[in-house]
Parts: sequence; C-alpha cells; structure tokens
Amino acid sequence: MFAAERRQLILEMVRANGAVSLRELARVVQTSEVTVRRDVRALEAEGLLDRRHGGAVLPGGFTRESGFPQKSHLSTAEKTAIADLAAGLVGEGEAIVVGAGTTTQELARRLARVPGLTVVTNSLLVAQALAHANRVEVVMTGGTLRGSNYALVGSGAEQSLQGLRVSRAFISGSGLTAERGLSTSNMLSASVDRALVQAAAEVVVLADHTKLGSDTMFQTVPTDLITRLVTDEPPVHDERAATELQALADQGVEITVAGPGAEPAAGDALPPGRQARQDMPLPGQRRTQGGHGGPAGLGPQLRSAAALAEGPVGRVADLRRR
Repeated sequence: MFAAERRQLILEMVRANGAVSLRELARVVQTSEVTVRRDVRALEAEGLLDRRHGGAVLPGGFTRESGFPQKSHLSTAEKTAIADLAAGLVGEGEAIVVGAGTTTQELARRLARVPGLTVVTNSLLVAQALAHANRVEVVMTGGTLRGSNYALVGSGAEQSLQGLRVSRAFISGSGLTAERGLSTSNMLSASVDRALVQAAAEVVVLADHTKLGSDTMFQTVPTDLITRLVTDEPPVHDERAATELQALADQGVEITVAGPGAEPAAGDALPPGRQARQDMPLPGQRRTQGGHGGPAGLGPQLRSAAALAEGPVGRVADLRRR
C-alpha cells in the first residue's frame, strides 16, 4: 500500500470512529506502528487530525470542523459514486435545494446536465459548479459568508428561504445516526440546513460510510424527516456503519447504496441481507406546489431565494415512496 493510500484509510478510520489507536491503525493498513506514527504526524501537520498518546483523534473533537481543503481529499471515490446515484433522482424541470458540502458539490457537477432545473443553494461551490450550465437556473440565498466551507449562513440566509417550496432537499453533514439523524459541528450551518429542509417535500441525505454512526454537536435533520439516504457500501470490517445502515432502514429511511459498478438510479439498492422498509408514509407534514420549472434554453441565472419565493416553484416530481 502506498503512503497516500495508507493515509487516506487512516483519515477515514479516524473520521468514522473519532479516535483510533496506533495499534488498530497498523493492523488495518497492514504496516508497522512506526510507519503509522509517521503517517499520523504528516496528517497532523496538514491539520487533518490530532495526535494523542498511542493514537489519533479528530481535530478539536466536537468543537471544530474540517475546512474545505481537508474535506475535499476525504473519500473522493465514495463521494463520486454517491453523487452519480443522487443525480439519478432529479428529473427535468424540477426545483430543488442543495446544501453546502463537498459531496453536494459533486452532485451539482452532475446536475448541470438536467434541463429546466432550478437549484436553490447557500453554497458558493454548488453555484460555481452550475454557473455555466445551460438551462439551469441557480438561486442563491442571502447571508454571511462562512469561509471554511464557502457557504452563506446566518439570519439573512434563513429569512431568504421563508415561503420557499421545492420537491427535494439534498443535504450533507458531519455525522449520521439512526437515533439522532443528521448532524454537523457548526451551529450556523445546522440552522441554515434546517431551513433548507423545511422548504422541501423530500429530504435526501448524502453521506459516505465514514459518517455513519458518527454524532456531532448540532442536529440538522431528525431521522423521521429523512426520506432517503444515498451512501456507499461500508468496508467488510466496518461493522459500525453496517449496523447503522440497518437501523436507519428499520426506521423507514429508504437506502440507496453505491457499490462497484453501480449505475445512477432512483431505486433502492441495499447490501445483501438488508432491505429498506418501503411501506412507511412520507416523513413530515409538508406539501409542495406545482408551477414554473424554468423555460428551455434559459442560461444560468443567479437571483435571491426571496425573489423565487414570491412566485410559483418548479415542477414537483412524484413524491410517493417507491
């Protein structure tokens, strides 16, 4: 295993468990503790984790959040597979909201090919990915720029989302558990994400396996409001993530798992032996309204979410559970 591969795996293990001993890291990456200690030292120098006696922990625990440069290097293959599947859920002419995050940024790159789409977002990275997309309208919230993840937050962002109604919200976060739902380590980000969710009839969470079973400070979406989870298949040794997937499915969350050779699709795909419950009612009491979906041939436009809320919103797809 090359050094870059070892360090990527070390990061994923620490992200999934919060703290991991050097002995366990050495066992999983199949190298000596001396080599792992050197890898951990290098990762700490990049600000990706903190060293502790005999192990490694998340940087700052529950009080700090990794910035975009650090997150963009984590689980890149998994995020790509998740984005491919999630894009298959979006139809022509829909209006959706997309939250901030590196996984949602990957999704946005694929949404550029959906004609007549309206995307409301508080993420500069999502907007940038769609800036040159033909026939896709980009609507930015107001708010204060949070530099660590290039997202607009605060009361301005939340107020601009009032009165908005769309078909789906695509949200990411720092952790996901069946007991508490989706969570993040920043209060301002959590508050805006909750406002995004309130604007949507369906909530789709995008989270790679390293976030399954992790819990952070601020709840974003309780489990009973999550319609679907799009994730990747956990490694064989990651029993924690596999158990959490089953628990989420037992609570009625539809699970779509990106595996080797997976194709974008709207159907459910669980690892062998796990089946999402499909007879649960749609979470929450929200309803959507049909309307304008953006004229064909319209170039990319950025306008406030408050302006969008004044008029009808794009076409709402079939929201029944499959």
